[in-house]
Amino acid sequence: MAHGPAKGISRWLFTTNHKDIGTMYLWFSFAMFLMGGVFALVIRAELFEPGLQIVQPEFFNQMTTMHGLVMVFGAVMPAFVGLANWMVPMMIGAPDMALPRMNNWSFWILPFAFAMLASTLLMEGGAPNFGWTFYAPLSTTYAPPSVTFFIFAVHIMGASSIMGSINIIATILNMRAPGMTFMKMPLFVWTWLITAYLLIAVMPVLAGVVTMMLMDIHFGTSFFDAAGGGDPVLFQHVFWFFGHPEVYIMILPAFGVVSQIIPTFARKPLFGYASMVYATSSIAFLSFIVWAHHMFTVGMPVAGELFFMYATMLIAVPTGVKVFNWVTTMFKGSMTFETPMLFSLAFVVLFTIGGFSGLMLAIAPADFQYHDTYFVVAHFHYVLVPGAIFSITAAVYYWLPKWCGRMYDETMGKTHFWLAFLGLNLTFFPMHFVGLAGMPRRIPDYALQFADFNMIASVGAFLFGAAQILFLYNVIATIKKGKPATDEVWENPEGLEWTVASPAPYHTFTTPPQVK
Repeated sequence: MAHGPAKGISRWLFTTNHKDIGTMYLWFSFAMFLMGGVFALVIRAELFEPGLQIVQPEFFNQMTTMHGLVMVFGAVMPAFVGLANWMVPMMIGAPDMALPRMNNWSFWILPFAFAMLASTLLMEGGAPNFGWTFYAPLSTTYAPPSVTFFIFAVHIMGASSIMGSINIIATILNMRAPGMTFMKMPLFVWTWLITAYLLIAVMPVLAGVVTMMLMDIHFGTSFFDAAGGGDPVLFQHVFWFFGHPEVYIMILPAFGVVSQIIPTFARKPLFGYASMVYATSSIAFLSFIVWAHHMFTVGMPVAGELFFMYATMLIAVPTGVKVFNWVTTMFKGSMTFETPMLFSLAFVVLFTIGGFSGLMLAIAPADFQYHDTYFVVAHFHYVLVPGAIFSITAAVYYWLPKWCGRMYDETMGKTHFWLAFLGLNLTFFPMHFVGLAGMPRRIPDYALQFADFNMIASVGAFLFGAAQILFLYNVIATIKKGKPATDEVWENPEGLEWTVASPAPYHTFTTPPQVK
């Protein structure tokens, strides 16, 4: 007897459908985004004015740790995996992912990992308090008991990422439709193919470093303990060999997203498709040989400083190629400014600002001044918030009509954009100034001269947080009662009819409507 489709909870528990799994990843990542955001708002509330207001320094450090871990591993990475699950099979003409049962498994271990990580807040000694980079010996010799649970959670997250990556690679390599050659794949597919290889390369390194921590804590080894012949700087080398490619894992799929959206709203094919593919590959390769630019202050040899300085600056070249191509795609295009395009434009401008401050940090002697100040916080948030978060948001607005057949409220979408844009810049731009003036990061109190900029930053953070509630409402309202989306969902608003002469129709996913 044939069984019908599963209903209720069992549909979601046992599903092997790439769309269902993509949906679960996206909702899970949004829940983690809100949780990580609350941790950030605790930090900003404490820093609203000088002195200790609402939390103790110990809890403040726990918040900085949890905010970083949840945002990186719980919000950004699962969101991009969710977008990959939804879009990659459809973009390459595959019926589903190559390994659908593993797809289900790779998602369902995540809620348990993050439940365990969050539960450390309730444990004796509190949550991990050593920052998201968990440097030894803070995370080994001086760690709270909950660090063991943190290590287990990291292992589970890593296993999920590796399984997801294997699945994406197997799908793209083996399940493309006839005629879908590599150089006809949409840019989003290319960026995820490259990202998946990065994940498989570096996740075992993260697993290795947390296992070495576990051995140091419980089994009497001294990998990172100088008293036993170990070296805490070894931890930094191993961690950042994972950590720097990880930064690109969080931004390469974003490059793919905006490379889909900008051509649609510029009504032109993407400029320099092949150069985009090669630039993405170059960035991925170079990401493996720049890790010690996070460590200029540890006392490495000058030759090492020079190598990592120049290698870091070299990454600016392929990144500049991508920005040039996006701008050139828009040049003389018939541009309209719907919500996905607004987020994509903000991505290009603000990500570039983050890139420039990254070049400043790459200069080894100058980095001695910037290191561990709020200038670094400003830099990586200008890369990750407009980079990863804005691109994910743009992707949701762009593909939501395709996913649920309904159109979101454009006015509400644009309101969300402008509130988020304003909140983001109010929060992070002042951090450049307080950082250059010497304000150290991860400290719950600060000198009086930093008070005004910190007050502005805290107001901006709460504004940014409020904008995300509007986003949540818009998405739910769209799914429940949005107007039905037409076939020509990104039709020219002026009602003009136009066409695109493209040598390969695959370069943009949502192809603009053709002349009738």
